[in-house]
Amino acid sequence: MCNLYRMTKPIDEVAKLFAVENALSGSNLGQEVYPGYPGAVIGDGALRSMVWGFPLVLKSKKTGKPLKPKPVNNARTDKLDSYMWRYSFEERRCLIPLTAWAEAEGTKGSMTRTWMSLPNADVFNVAGIWRNSDEWGPCYSMVMTDSAGDAAQLHSRMPVILTPKTQELWTKGSARQAKELCRPQPWDLNLDRTDEAWFRRS
Repeated sequence: MCNLYRMTKPIDEVAKLFAVENALSGSNLGQEVYPGYPGAVIGDGALRSMVWGFPLVLKSKKTGKPLKPKPVNNARTDKLDSYMWRYSFEERRCLIPLTAWAEAEGTKGSMTRTWMSLPNADVFNVAGIWRNSDEWGPCYSMVMTDSAGDAAQLHSRMPVILTPKTQELWTKGSARQAKELCRPQPWDLNLDRTDEAWFRRS
């Protein structure tokens, strides 16, 4: 599952590339995006800032009081009909622009980051869904499918990658049409195996 991705392309260029309004004026977004932090999302014809992850509020086993919300940043394709995702999937699909996503490789305690990207694509879109929340305002989750091709070397699931031809079908098509785009595909990917620690210690 994806818990880290990069969006290193300048925001103005992304808006022009995908022919959408740039509604991010003044936003301060990091180039590496983590669950619970804001990222750039294309929704309703504009590039906007939303928090990555739907808030899941759990209660303390000791006190029974609500804990700090946990960001649920991945929506599995086989769970899109569940209560948590259903209405967002049917009514509020979006595009998530990124330059690469990462998975952890190695043994526990010494895992490193391996970045995956599309050859010959400075930036590309993956499938997302979004909603408004009381806790964080607008928030989004990345839609995941079974891995195939190069991505299967690293994890059993991967983001649903969209092409210029399927982006509009994802955002404007029916739920049935959008669901058909979530099938595994053996994408050819660039794999950048680094010695960067997966968990960075400050």
